Amino acid sequence: MFATPKLAIDLGTANTVILMPGKGVVLQEPTVAAVSRQQRKIVAVGAEAKEMLGKVPEGLEARRPMQSGAIANYLIAEAMLKKFLGKVLPGMRLMKPEVVASVPAGITSVEERAVIQALESAGAGKIYLLPEPIAAAIGAGLPISAPAGNMIVNMGGGTAEIAVVSLNGIVSHTSKRGAGDALTQAITDEVKRQHKLLIGEQMAEKVKHQIGSVMEMGAPLTMEIRGRGTKSGMPETVLLSSNDFVDALRGVLQEVVVAAKQVLSETPPELAADIADRGIVLSGGTALLRNVDQFFTKSIGVPAYVVDDPLLCVVKGLEIALQNLGEFGIKV
Repeated sequence: MFATPKLAIDLGTANTVILMPGKGVVLQEPTVAAVSRQQRKIVAVGAEAKEMLGKVPEGLEARRPMQSGAIANYLIAEAMLKKFLGKVLPGMRLMKPEVVASVPAGITSVEERAVIQALESAGAGKIYLLPEPIAAAIGAGLPISAPAGNMIVNMGGGTAEIAVVSLNGIVSHTSKRGAGDALTQAITDEVKRQHKLLIGEQMAEKVKHQIGSVMEMGAPLTMEIRGRGTKSGMPETVLLSSNDFVDALRGVLQEVVVAAKQVLSETPPELAADIADRGIVLSGGTALLRNVDQFFTKSIGVPAYVVDDPLLCVVKGLEIALQNLGEFGIKV
């Protein structure tokens, strides 16, 4: 008899990551689909669809089925998940995988059911759900089973989930829309404002990853980019500095800081004291932004640090939870 395959799925607004225990990450692709308007069918999903962003011909549109961590377009989400699961488990029809997936902490029962139904329709068997902040805290190695306060700020593409966790549960929580996507848009807007240059989403993301910083740098990083001039309408090249975007990026993250302060203010004093000692853990793709830990530390007055491998923190936590079902209050 073959063992039932197990999958940990971080279904994010911007990216989907699938991990198989024993094999590691087996899929890491954008949560996006290219849809034909005329035929009303999905032409491509994931990385292939992302490549089409800003380049799609008339009649094709790029659609993101997730919004703020919840399913915004069920049919597209279902079809995309079916293709993703088919990639990682070609023989899935013979044996449906056992799945644990992350969901936002503030998700409604209706939104929960939509995630479960989409996974079932995509080919999953037994399905478990785990709040994203819990998964991130587990993946970060925080002692969430102990009677002590742990604070996690998980910043993905669509939302930032901020939570205080103790005794395997969430004590206080809030979420903030925007996060990584808002940073990308801020760069697009600043390039247009400062350099009169229009760039697409993919180029803005490259700028964010290669030179983006939330604190001014004594020796700023530089990057040459091409786009379309707003006045000439022709291709132009400009040299960007990491210091060009500091204020704009800070403006986006300041909203997350305010939300984190709110969560701290709602936390019992004993747990808040633990957090002051232990610090705030930053995870998610946005935590890769340069100097983000310094910015949070300075803004909140509590030490903040970026977890190892922040992009995979949630899915690694899901993997641990999948191997210890029942321990972390997983919803079935």
